[in-house]
Amino acid sequence: MIIGVLGPSGTYSDKAASLWIEKECNSISRDVSLKYCGDFIDTFDSIVNNEADIGIVPVENSIEGSVGVTLDLLMEHEVQIIGEVIVPIEHCLLSKGKIGDIRVILSHPQALGQCRQFIKSHFPHAEIRTTGSTSHAAKLATEFEEMAAIASRESASKYRLNVLLCNIQDCNNNHTRFIVFRKKHEADDLVWKNIDANTTEQADKTKLSLPHRTSIIVYLDRDRPGALYDLLGEFATRKINLTRIESRPSKRILGDYLFYIDFAGNISDTIIKDALNNILPKAGMMKVLGSYVMM
Repeated sequence: MIIGVLGPSGTYSDKAASLWIEKECNSISRDVSLKYCGDFIDTFDSIVNNEADIGIVPVENSIEGSVGVTLDLLMEHEVQIIGEVIVPIEHCLLSKGKIGDIRVILSHPQALGQCRQFIKSHFPHAEIRTTGSTSHAAKLATEFEEMAAIASRESASKYRLNVLLCNIQDCNNNHTRFIVFRKKHEADDLVWKNIDANTTEQADKTKLSLPHRTSIIVYLDRDRPGALYDLLGEFATRKINLTRIESRPSKRILGDYLFYIDFAGNISDTIIKDALNNILPKAGMMKVLGSYVMM
């Protein structure tokens, strides 16, 4: 099995992959290897182009919120979410030099956002540069003593950098939720449409007994008062708990949005099927991203 993740080695996506492999090791009979990708677009492309079997990307952070590019790519590609991994994030300041040497701070935009107040308080005059990943920032920081990276402890060890400061994120309770996804199969949509489909998940009775989360994308192309209220009412009347709802621009015209909705339940459950089938005629488009065991 090949897993596509954001590279180079040492990213938090790398850590998420390790946690997922550890959790799923009993069900994986093949050798597992990682394919390091340049960015999230490359990660999705590796799955769609059959260069990797599954991909793991961040979807939301407890400080910075949703990862917009991941949400957009879920809409653009035919993929299926099959799992999630919650990773505790501990950002460290890494450098070859000392704190007094630092003139440039590098990291991924999400990490920089999670350490915004720290940077402002401690390095108000430092030049901030964005990189494709936290580990890429660590790799670049090996070049000059005046450069520092915001990255993980693992990156410090891998790239032989000094850990100058630890836990520099603005909030201590910093966690990122990663999704595990694969290329979509024809049978994936049959489950909630009440058509028999012998999917792997249906056959796994142990997993079916665990709490599940389902993710969908809905587009309301008829702009009318109460349209979103009517859609959400299908969940409320059935006492289905929404765990997340967020809007993203549809990229068609200004003020036009897609709604990303996560809720508790499995698409193989009768009550969930009923809700989705009642939402379908009220929506201009509904895309079911998948059901997976909730962490």
